[in-house]
Amino acid sequence: MATWAGAARAPAEPRAPARPRPRAAASPPARRAAPRAHVAGGVVWIVVAALLLTGVVAMNVAVLRLNIALDRLGSERAKLRGENAALASQLSSSAAAPKISRLATRRLGYVPAAAADTTYVELGRR
Repeated sequence: MATWAGAARAPAEPRAPARPRPRAAASPPARRAAPRAHVAGGVVWIVVAALLLTGVVAMNVAVLRLNIALDRLGSERAKLRGENAALASQLSSSAAAPKISRLATRRLGYVPAAAADTTYVELGRR
């Protein structure tokens, strides 16, 4: 069986002294023109994207307004159709009585009863 105690007693190997790293010669930092071009290009793309999104929002608002107007016109249309149906019913009802009276006189020879000739029959109460 191996023990750690034996490894701890082993003599250490001598190390070589650390060499200092050679330093690069001091030179003035180079100017970087490319990052400004990238930044300017990025800003342009951001502005273009903002303009496109503004256009999309404006288009959505316009469509929403048109849908609201269309809904209002649809409800007004339904209301007018209901009024037209009621007026047609009223017209047919008012035109039916004289027409029936005229047909009864022509075809069957009926005449309207005079008010003096009308009698009422009273039925007993139950």
